[in-house]
Amino acid sequence: MQSTELKQPTSAPADADRPAPAFQPPKKKKKWPKRLVILAVVVLAVFLGLRLLTGGSPAALAGAYLSDTALVQDMTVAISGTGTVQPIDSYKVTALVKGEILSSPFEEGQTVQKDDVLFVLDAGDVESSLKQGQTGVEQAQLGVESAQLSYDSLLRTQRDNAKDRQVKANATGVVNKVYVDPGDNVAAGTPIADILDRDNMKLTVPFHAADAAGFYVGQPALVSVDGTSETLSGSISELSATNSVGPGGTLVRNVTIVVTNPGALSPASTGTASVGPAFSAASASFAYNASKQLVAKYTGELERLDIKEGDRVTDGQVVGEFKEQNFQDQLDAAVITLKNAQLTLKNARNNLEKLQDSLENYTITAPISGTIIEKNYKAGDNVDPSTAAASGAPAFMAVIYDMTTLTFDLSINELDIGKIRVGQEVEVSADALDGKTFTGRVDKVNINGTTVNGKTTYPVTVKLEGSGEELLAQGLYPGMNISARVIVEQAGSVLCVPVEYVVRGNKVLVAGEGALDENGNVTDKSKIEERQVTLGRSSEEYIEILDGLEEGETVLLENRASSVMAMMMGG
Repeated sequence: MQSTELKQPTSAPADADRPAPAFQPPKKKKKWPKRLVILAVVVLAVFLGLRLLTGGSPAALAGAYLSDTALVQDMTVAISGTGTVQPIDSYKVTALVKGEILSSPFEEGQTVQKDDVLFVLDAGDVESSLKQGQTGVEQAQLGVESAQLSYDSLLRTQRDNAKDRQVKANATGVVNKVYVDPGDNVAAGTPIADILDRDNMKLTVPFHAADAAGFYVGQPALVSVDGTSETLSGSISELSATNSVGPGGTLVRNVTIVVTNPGALSPASTGTASVGPAFSAASASFAYNASKQLVAKYTGELERLDIKEGDRVTDGQVVGEFKEQNFQDQLDAAVITLKNAQLTLKNARNNLEKLQDSLENYTITAPISGTIIEKNYKAGDNVDPSTAAASGAPAFMAVIYDMTTLTFDLSINELDIGKIRVGQEVEVSADALDGKTFTGRVDKVNINGTTVNGKTTYPVTVKLEGSGEELLAQGLYPGMNISARVIVEQAGSVLCVPVEYVVRGNKVLVAGEGALDENGNVTDKSKIEERQVTLGRSSEEYIEILDGLEEGETVLLENRASSVMAMMMGG
């Protein structure tokens, strides 16, 4: 990590040359008198040492301080750490199913590409299950189709019944007969009433075929009623398509003429007709123009019927209604049947998908491109991942390293992580390779920190420059321990002093005029000045002084070891 912590003066040891008190055998279980004696000796030594420092000889005073000079020099701000070299990517190949290995077309040291086949296992059992699963899906699909047809049929029946509940007249005329009453349970196809069109009568008579050949529908015609002198005007409503043999062997064609009923005509009446100059070859009986039977199109209870015999109706007139049937229960049951069939199909498809996925597991392919560095199984071996650990079999079938690039992670202190940026240069040295250095770049700064004993560190990933093959050729292997310096900043020429010369409170000791002799030794402690300074950036050895010092000034650091020795020597 970055050397930003300042070294602090340590306490001087007690004077080791002071005479010790006379030896007295220790009393059992009473050690405190001996401890008091030792404490007294230490206190006396400290007192004498302080006395020497404040009033001792110049020789002793000269060795009591270390000195250095505030200089302008180039400074590099760096953060140090350690890590372990790793390939850019790696994968441990494992099996998800058990079985005999049929083939393994690769060897250790061989380069493989992503999706290359590594192992093929015997999949005979799962292939049989796969066929059964496909049959199950087909059966379930048929079940869904059948349930859907039943549901759709009920919907159509409900719609049709809603339409057919109303009883509508199928002709214009007079109700001649009624067959049912309200409240009756009626089946579809049952006669409800007969409707006759008595206002119009039709007469179908034969004409000579030669005459009828020139007739057309809608052509005016005259009808003479037999037994009366009454002649009625009408029109041709229908022409026979074929000829037939009439009286005397002549060819005739039937022509139907519709006339308005003056009131006296009935099916018992007869008459003849003429169309232009042509006359019918014979007479015929009149018939009602319409005679239709109204039948039920709905099965159920007839809730109402608004007609009786003798009533006049028009074609399409609503004359009754059936009581509505409740199809909802049947529809609800059909919906449940359909949903169950759909769930069965979904389960069958999921089962088939699992079997297909399982089949894929019997062919193990390379998940990454790289070099095979470990191969633990070969063709003919049996692999069973569920029992590998208990049997002592290798946990991994093979291990692949992507050696195109080498990388490592550094754990950076929370105080320094804010200074790390992607792309910063990293100086790298390996413990196993004396004298060799490598260069890397910060590739990723992870914000997912780890806290231990109240201190948080963050992982920083560094990529080494150069291909993995080049680094291997230089002796740098995955797994090697390395030391790294992340170059945070090239500070340039700045005024700085050694970091240990700055004491608590950002203060330094400065040798004032007359404090040093010609050899740079302290001869007058009273001329030493404690000065407040403003600090800037720091490296592992030096710290920048922004204010409070001038270039060339001498800074001092109390030499604790020298002070202790002076006390021990007594002057």
